Amino acid sequence: MSAAIQVNQVTKVYKLFDRPIDRLKESLSPFHKEYHRDFYALNEISFQVEKGQFVGIIGTNGSGKSTILKIITGVLTPTTGTVTVDGRVSALLELGGGFNMEYTGIENVYMNGTMMGYTRQEMDQKLPEILEFADIGDFVYQPVKTYSSGMFVRLAFALAINVDPEILIVDEALAVGDVFFQAKCYQKINEICQSGTTVILVTHDMSTVIKYCDKVVVLNRGKFVAEGPAGQMVDLYKKILANQEDDLELSAQSAASGQTGTAASAAAAVGGTGGRDASASGKTAAGVSGENGAKASGREAGRLWKTGLTLNEQQLKYGDGKAEIADVGMFDHNGELTSLVLKGQPFTLKMRVHFREDVQAPIFAFTIKDAKGTELTGTNTLIEDCCPVAARAGEDYVITFRQKMRLQGGEYLLSLGCTGFEGGEFVVHDRLYDVVNITVISNKNTVGVFDMDSVVSVEKED
Repeated sequence: MSAAIQVNQVTKVYKLFDRPIDRLKESLSPFHKEYHRDFYALNEISFQVEKGQFVGIIGTNGSGKSTILKIITGVLTPTTGTVTVDGRVSALLELGGGFNMEYTGIENVYMNGTMMGYTRQEMDQKLPEILEFADIGDFVYQPVKTYSSGMFVRLAFALAINVDPEILIVDEALAVGDVFFQAKCYQKINEICQSGTTVILVTHDMSTVIKYCDKVVVLNRGKFVAEGPAGQMVDLYKKILANQEDDLELSAQSAASGQTGTAASAAAAVGGTGGRDASASGKTAAGVSGENGAKASGREAGRLWKTGLTLNEQQLKYGDGKAEIADVGMFDHNGELTSLVLKGQPFTLKMRVHFREDVQAPIFAFTIKDAKGTELTGTNTLIEDCCPVAARAGEDYVITFRQKMRLQGGEYLLSLGCTGFEGGEFVVHDRLYDVVNITVISNKNTVGVFDMDSVVSVEKED
């Protein structure tokens, strides 16, 4: 295979000034005194994209993903390094990027087509297909400044993918638009991939990465981490999200050599293969363990589990204060602390509760809700018949919930509680609403909010 894109030692440095006047001082300084500090948006990035590949670029916000795409497309110039592109590029970097807000939709289509090297006659032939895909009706004859965000992305995406690009570059554009338009976009992307088009996609949707990408490049804080199969790279990305960057270099080296056992299982896991229990090494009994169990399950490093999760800073907390939910952890099928869970795989929730006062028969619970606040699933130690008889002041308990993730791919919220009964009355000792964001990764979403894991057969009758 020949290379469609070669990125060689690319660095992008921005000069940051504390005050606007400092920029003028530096430009006029006779002794070339510097008043700025350098910010490395990219630092010696190198990778190669072969023709016909579907490549994903992932990383946290500020890792340099959009910057490298802008350099590839020529929007930005690298400070050092080179980028070689072999093929006609169609890019969807920003919502309406390259559109003139005063022009109509039709005028913008012709203008962008001309900028890509097409003649008026060629765009005349492509126009019906573009307008049919965009499906925004007579709004194509109105100035684009009057468009809604949905209309904007429909027209921009329709133009980008219907001009027969040899290289298609998409930066988070599919996050905009309704679910029907997103489905149409993915179907079209499948079609152009089969035709041999090279695709580079930047996204935070790990389900899309695992389902579509032949290769994934991981960036972190402007630096290249690793490149390789989607499953392995998603595991590395999860380490970054969990702030486990101390062993990131070792994990990247293992992934590069094809020896990442946990990472290699990620792609297979989405297909439904089993994984080991996330807390098999934990010392638990009836779902409740002491502090030793917690340490055996990942707290030996001395830091709280919740520091490695995606926490809600606006969480609602209330209770009588007799108990405190001091920590929460979520572990995937490989036992890694993470906010990302693979659909169909085992995962473990842990909560550590500290008791300030004696409590008779405390009840520990968790609930998972969708973004609208609908309770989708959950349980507690009373339902599961594993409540401790009593908890004494000063004691700590670690409660472990093990289950399989049956929810569809998407974003969910976790709530936790420690409650009980006093004198026949229900009381809340501590309750945390929407404390952790849970991202479920799936490459097959069925109808509804959960998957019944159906086994389907089709037979022809004689």
